[in-house]
Amino acid sequence: MHMADALISPIVGGTMWAATSGVMAYSIKKVQHDMDDNKIPLMGVMGAFVFAAQMINFSIPGTGSSGHLAGGMLLAILLGPYAGFLTMASVLLIQALFFADGGLLAYGCNVFNLGFFSCFVAYPMIDKWFIRDEMTSKRIFAASMVSSVVALQIGAFSVVLQTFLSGKTELPFGTFALFMQPIHLGIGVVEGLVTAAVVTYVWKARPEIIEKSIHGQELNGHSMKKVITTLAIVAVIVGSVFSWFASASPDGLEWSMLKTAGETELETPDGIHKTLSQIQTKVSFLPDYEFKNHESDEAVPTEAGEPWPAVSAGTSISGIIGGLITLLSAVFTGFMISIAKRRKKRIIV
Repeated sequence: MHMADALISPIVGGTMWAATSGVMAYSIKKVQHDMDDNKIPLMGVMGAFVFAAQMINFSIPGTGSSGHLAGGMLLAILLGPYAGFLTMASVLLIQALFFADGGLLAYGCNVFNLGFFSCFVAYPMIDKWFIRDEMTSKRIFAASMVSSVVALQIGAFSVVLQTFLSGKTELPFGTFALFMQPIHLGIGVVEGLVTAAVVTYVWKARPEIIEKSIHGQELNGHSMKKVITTLAIVAVIVGSVFSWFASASPDGLEWSMLKTAGETELETPDGIHKTLSQIQTKVSFLPDYEFKNHESDEAVPTEAGEPWPAVSAGTSISGIIGGLITLLSAVFTGFMISIAKRRKKRIIV
């Protein structure tokens, strides 16, 4: 559900950039209450995990479409809404800058659609309706399923609304929504299953991670080594090997555009769209998670009819490097917030 710049107008893109920046500033302020030395590496490894997971598109049977894990609910449950939102912002920024996945103008839209609605709209359901009084495997499963589906439904509708407000007549509101909502319902179900599986594992291994996240408490005094090591290993395997098995079918957004407008991409307008596209082309060193063709600055094209799985060194390297950069970015964000928190405490004292 990564939007390209061609889908939005500069006004909508700029407005969403401003809104996202405001939520990021608010999250940085609020996350200081529960930021500690244990949460920082957890932010990093979860960012790497979500980056790797988003590389794998799974087929939606009977549709000719595919989807990928969004990861917003997973981040919110394990890190809390504020750290989860900041980690998602890091993931999407790395993808847009270095892998040309999602537009630079559309960055604010993508963070809102994949991060805000998960962390600040759907996530509260977990505490209020499902696991406030008691945490069990069944309750975690129900919470993960319902919140994941709700988050993706709102995010998908937000995409439709953003294109409508941008004046994209190629994607009429009613028709576009008619395709976007059902296909993302199927994607949301798979997202819920994956989220439930990961959260259940973490809950059984270290239940305090989830409990303290829900109550906005620090993780100090609890060893995270086993969970962090396991998630890091899984992230490497997923990004470097499982990514070969990604479906080549258009994702939910592309499929909906194809059904609505007859094409999976819209022509990039002149002006700021072209300028940002040129910047993105120059900066991204592994566009579309493949080696760059230095003559054209685009990804090396794949041959039609390639066997599946699509074994690719470029994809594997993209998964490893992207995961590492995302990990470092999230850790740096957490580290800077931790330093600010300590300085604030010294000033108060």
